[in-house]
Amino acid sequence: MIARTTRLGVLAAVAALALTGCATGTSASSDEAVSAAADVVTVSDAWVKAADEGMTGAFAELENDGSADVTVVAASTDAAAMVELHETAMGDDGEMAMSEVDGGFVVTAGGTHVLEPGADHIMLMSLTGPLAAGDEVTITLTFSDESTLEFTAPVKDFSGANENYDEGEDDMEMDE
Repeated sequence: MIARTTRLGVLAAVAALALTGCATGTSASSDEAVSAAADVVTVSDAWVKAADEGMTGAFAELENDGSADVTVVAASTDAAAMVELHETAMGDDGEMAMSEVDGGFVVTAGGTHVLEPGADHIMLMSLTGPLAAGDEVTITLTFSDESTLEFTAPVKDFSGANENYDEGEDDMEMDE
């Protein structure tokens, strides 16, 4: 009876140590995975189009120095109540239209994803205040692995590409 109790105690101790080892390994792997995308992406040439109210766009180059593709799935900023990742594409009616990107922006391994007027961009909607040339906006990108990357973009006047971020204007419609 004592031998059986001792064996059960030893088995329980071995099982507990094995589970502790698994838990420690899982935690470390999770921490490494969570920081991976944000660690390999660099933001450059970032800027935001000046706007008094309503909505505007944020633009930049996202460079992936890693060996695997990464996906930006969301963005946020205190400068806007709502932020979406947008693309500009030909609508069913033959007109160029902005709409939210399905699945986010993929930044290929070793590549660059350009966010620019008239193409992919970060849409800042319901601005919390005017954004004047010379101001700075801090934006946080969230990746599919839940890691985040914060960058600051200067606000600039811009009138090119004929895109219109004002609600109710017809120059370039925004699909919702």
